[in-house]
Amino acid sequence: MVMMFRGVAVSTKLAGFFFGFELLVLVVVSVAVLIKNGGHLSTVPFQPSQIKNHFSGLALAFPLGIYLFIGWENSAALAEETTNPRRNVPRAVFMSILFMAITYLLVAYATVSGFRYNATSLAAAAIPFISVAHSVATPLTFIAYMAGLTSTLGVLIAAVNSQCRLIFNAGREGLLPKWIGKVHPVRRTPVNAIITFVAIASAVTLGWAIGHWVGGTGGSLSALNFFFESSTMGTILILVVYFAANVALPFYYRKYRPQEFNVIKHVILPFLGMVAIAVPIYYLCKPPQPQPYNWFPYVALGVLIVSILYSVWLVRRDPGLGDRVGSIIADE
Repeated sequence: MVMMFRGVAVSTKLAGFFFGFELLVLVVVSVAVLIKNGGHLSTVPFQPSQIKNHFSGLALAFPLGIYLFIGWENSAALAEETTNPRRNVPRAVFMSILFMAITYLLVAYATVSGFRYNATSLAAAAIPFISVAHSVATPLTFIAYMAGLTSTLGVLIAAVNSQCRLIFNAGREGLLPKWIGKVHPVRRTPVNAIITFVAIASAVTLGWAIGHWVGGTGGSLSALNFFFESSTMGTILILVVYFAANVALPFYYRKYRPQEFNVIKHVILPFLGMVAIAVPIYYLCKPPQPQPYNWFPYVALGVLIVSILYSVWLVRRDPGLGDRVGSIIADE
């Protein structure tokens, strides 16, 4: 938080250092695994026939794939503090997607190859990549754990930097209390928004722990279990946002940028996006779901209803609010 109070340049450089170390470890371990198992490398992991339960198996794993890519849009939230944002933000977004795709393919293929394509052994490992690193060389296990630590720190910095600026902008435009949209008088950083976001995130984490204690499942208070449950809950909410964005896109371009409207880009592609998003939403909400996943869809529905009611109340209180939201452009 101290680094983020100082400014996005300082904190982003620190996050970049952490991510750089993590990426180096991932690549080194993956290459070492591929070299060690070079005698039996094949295209088996890429063959559709190997997917368990065929399409339903692929669809079941799809939400995790979506969750892995969450954060690709973080660069857009930092547009106001980016030089030439109209050029550099799109570049950062597409480059992040490309780097993530390449890294995931490399690490996943190395991990599966390290387990000799044995799905049972792979599923039995608590952290498969750590097990693979240990099988190559014991010292790599410690380095892989260190990479996990730096990855966590880097993600926290990147997430807070991007999300707190969304909260800051919401406060500045009247969607949230005005004091959230205030900046530090000297460093010009959104200090109040940073504190607000960290406080909410801490309350969510504490609420999750208390819920397990009250529900009699306090023994499952592990980092991995929190990752599984929070990623599922978070994916449902984020998919709703993605779905709504695809629905809104054609209407936005028809109303505000009719000269740029393109049927393929602004109708067909958003429709395909909605179809793709509907698949993981269906499998995340399809009963029966184990406890506590079975009530996650209802929580998401409750959040959506509260958000709609809150927006209706805001517009009734200030009819001109809709025209102001999003009116502040980074380079204008």
